Amino acid sequence: MKLSEELIYRGFKAETTIENPADLDTRENKKFYWGADPSADSLTIGNLAALMMCACFARHGYEPYLLIGGATGQIGDPKENGERDLKSLDEVNHNKNCIHDQVEKIINRVGNTSSVTMVDNYDWFKDMNYLAFLREVGKNFSMTQLLDRQFVQNRIGEGGSGISYAEFSYTLIQGYDFLHLFRAHDVRMQLCGADQFGNCTTGMHLIKRLENADADVWSTPLVIDPVTGRKFGKSEGNAIWLASSDNGGGNYTSIFDFYQFWLNQPDESVEYLIKIYTILEPAEIDDILRRHSLEPEKRIAQKALARGATEVVHGKDNAAAVENLTETLFSRDTDFSTFSEDELTEFAAYLPVVAKGTNLVDILTLTGLAESKKKAREFIKQGAISINGTKVTEEIDINQVAIIKKGKNKFVIVK
Repeated sequence: MKLSEELIYRGFKAETTIENPADLDTRENKKFYWGADPSADSLTIGNLAALMMCACFARHGYEPYLLIGGATGQIGDPKENGERDLKSLDEVNHNKNCIHDQVEKIINRVGNTSSVTMVDNYDWFKDMNYLAFLREVGKNFSMTQLLDRQFVQNRIGEGGSGISYAEFSYTLIQGYDFLHLFRAHDVRMQLCGADQFGNCTTGMHLIKRLENADADVWSTPLVIDPVTGRKFGKSEGNAIWLASSDNGGGNYTSIFDFYQFWLNQPDESVEYLIKIYTILEPAEIDDILRRHSLEPEKRIAQKALARGATEVVHGKDNAAAVENLTETLFSRDTDFSTFSEDELTEFAAYLPVVAKGTNLVDILTLTGLAESKKKAREFIKQGAISINGTKVTEEIDINQVAIIKKGKNKFVIVK
């Protein structure tokens, strides 16, 4: 399967300046860049979709330049409905380092490449003179183009919240990124999510105007949950993070919960998602979906999606371990009271852990299984909590090694 065919098969095509996707297959210049701003200390599965597109290009011989926006991160990508809070330089640097490691690890793992060039736009903006920026970039960019963009119209139109000059200038900075990478590395294509297409064409126009050269933008659709209609991302309040442990900002999703997220996708979503979030070959995907349609109760497609997506982010060993743990915890034949202390210690690598001697109500609140002590007590009274497979209805201290279960798929180890 050629690159153009795989991009379309996996759903990685939205608005683009490339009229014929097949041109990607014979393109002489095979360098692209994709950027992420360090607005948090982890990326989400929304970002992961774009990274999977980048990996697709890399697998077909393209050379990736991955930009972490140390400069743009200090301003904030404009939102539709209000200003972003400025982050301290220390926080931006911390986030930048965390994201750098995530991006490089994932693209190397699934892009089958070790030739990833990581760049930071702070490196070329930190010493830039403001007047020089206005003369080179500001003078060569039409305000009409920016004022016509929908997010600007939403902010400055009737009922809008207004927009600061800093956020208004964001697109110029992003445009200069493309110009700089063209000049320094001969990068002639930018990849992005569909919501960034307008910002990305800014750089394309600057390259044409200042260098009399051609450049292109290729965007991928935002991933929308087919059932809820909500996009995958932190702005929707439903973030699934790529980090599996806390880097300091509380932005993480355990490997177990990451796997469970994909495992619990409905049939209506799984075909769409398995093409985006795994690197399974089309023939494998088609066979999985065929077998799933014959026995949907076995959730064959969901299991393949969960395993594949977890391998992409956390590696094969972790995916295999959490798959085995899931089968153990959800087996009808499992007797929780028979788990040895060694087995529970193995589980603890993937599940929240609380020290022995902690009250059950505190355990539920400390691990986020209940949003408050009042809610924790309600869960206990309703019989939604079990200890070693036995339901409990009292607020007791847990003094022995145990596995606590809430509902169908939330677990805590006490040890």
